[in-house]
Amino acid sequence: MHTVYTIIDDIADNRRIDITQLDTLLKNDDCEADEYLFFKAREAANRVYKNKIYIRGLIEFTNHCKNNCYYCGIRRSNTCIQRYRLSKDEIISCADEGYRLGFRTFVLQGGEDLFYDDDKICDIVSAIKKNHDDCAVTLSIGEKSYESYKMYFDAGADRYLLRHETADKEHYGRLHPPKLSFENRIRCLYDLKEIGYQVGCGFMTGSPYQTTDTIYKDIKFICELEPHMMGIGPFIPHHDTPFAAESAGTAIITLRLIAVMRLLRPCMLIPATTALGTIDHGGREKGILAGANVVMPNLSPKDVRNKYTLYDNKIYAGSEAAEHIRLLKKKFEDIGYEIEISRGDYKDS
Repeated sequence: MHTVYTIIDDIADNRRIDITQLDTLLKNDDCEADEYLFFKAREAANRVYKNKIYIRGLIEFTNHCKNNCYYCGIRRSNTCIQRYRLSKDEIISCADEGYRLGFRTFVLQGGEDLFYDDDKICDIVSAIKKNHDDCAVTLSIGEKSYESYKMYFDAGADRYLLRHETADKEHYGRLHPPKLSFENRIRCLYDLKEIGYQVGCGFMTGSPYQTTDTIYKDIKFICELEPHMMGIGPFIPHHDTPFAAESAGTAIITLRLIAVMRLLRPCMLIPATTALGTIDHGGREKGILAGANVVMPNLSPKDVRNKYTLYDNKIYAGSEAAEHIRLLKKKFEDIGYEIEISRGDYKDS
């Protein structure tokens, strides 16, 4: 297994990886080699961000969506879920409560819901910024035009999360209906960077039809895009989707890829995702120990948290909920990290 350690050192020293090295790491069955990989990733993260974990207050404000992605529980064709929309006042109330709890970044996430037109989104963003001008506002509301993205940015939005899901066009077509375009998804990400957002992309591990080759294309795309943020979480099937019978991704592959991306792009903000915490009870702590440095507790009203079901068995209570932030702090303190109360912006070095 000496080869695995050599590969890890090469990635850490040179910030590059080839597909043979990636395949070896993903197929590795040496737990000690995994620990070495995670150790090197923690070193890389700590050089830039020390032992700080940044928290983002997640507000899932609508589970309506015009799209029909094959893996998503809030897809348009799913008639079995209870739909909801938060009003502007409810969203502002969530942000106000989050500010009181210590959050300085708010993530407004929802399906591609045409009810919230550009004017509504701008109104919500500007209201949050007016109330809390020391905070960052992140949007995660899907594919829009350049003009729409520019309007949100001018209204005060600081960051935008848009997972590319896969950088392989054929694979993209097997995860999405024909109406959705791989080229448009990539166009959106480059538009967001040009406008001036701190941009986040990302992909699922273990998604149907994924291969080492498609993962390698994801890695190459991320290194070319140079995003400020990147999310990697396991695919988890939802029972009311075409992929209901597919196997879920695994925590260990997710952790390895978090670590690899930290070594390749040491300055990126990388979350330990809710999906990782769902598939593994200690997943978010393990994510931090593999090089992640962001968590996103839920600020949404309690009565809608179990309705934003992108996948089955999503955690939305306990330490996932923002009111239990003290428990989350204790968990991170136990592994040598501390939550930082700040916007938690991207650092260049």
